Amino acid sequence: MAQIDPTTLTDQGNLDRLESVGTGSAMIAEIFALVSKSQFFAEFLQEDISILAGYMTVYRAQTGDILIREGDVGDFMLLIIDGEIDILKKDQRNQQQHMTSAAPGMTLGEMSMIDGEPRFATCMASQPTTFAVLTRDNMAKIILDYPGLGSKLLVKMVTMLSLRLRQTSARLLRVMEERR
Repeated sequence: MAQIDPTTLTDQGNLDRLESVGTGSAMIAEIFALVSKSQFFAEFLQEDISILAGYMTVYRAQTGDILIREGDVGDFMLLIIDGEIDILKKDQRNQQQHMTSAAPGMTLGEMSMIDGEPRFATCMASQPTTFAVLTRDNMAKIILDYPGLGSKLLVKMVTMLSLRLRQTSARLLRVMEERR
């Protein structure tokens, strides 16, 4: 039996199995409605959202569908429009453990989109879910076509990832202190 090179496993195959709804422009009202619920879009204007939506593709997933698989190579992030996604991480015994859930307005997958490293966790729809996808290629196009919007997106992603790192570090510190 041939060895599988893990760097060739991409999570694009997960998306290919899902129902494509079309471009984000078709759901602009729903995406704009998320602005009040989403930290990510807090400083974005309606015009920014309209432009961004044109670079996104919208998908629908059913309960149990895998959107992102831990260890796969990925080049996109997603924005949850409707539904809920469970984030699962394998433990030392290779068993899936529920880390948290993500709701409408939240984004997932930014780390791999930016650094090209394998996915950190699995994201699975816990109910019927609609989400928009922004690929690394389309992010690069936004940066070239709309530098102001591209800069705003990159700063927002870096800020959000920094916040998550701080929260994780604080949790780790609490666990370490509890073990003393």
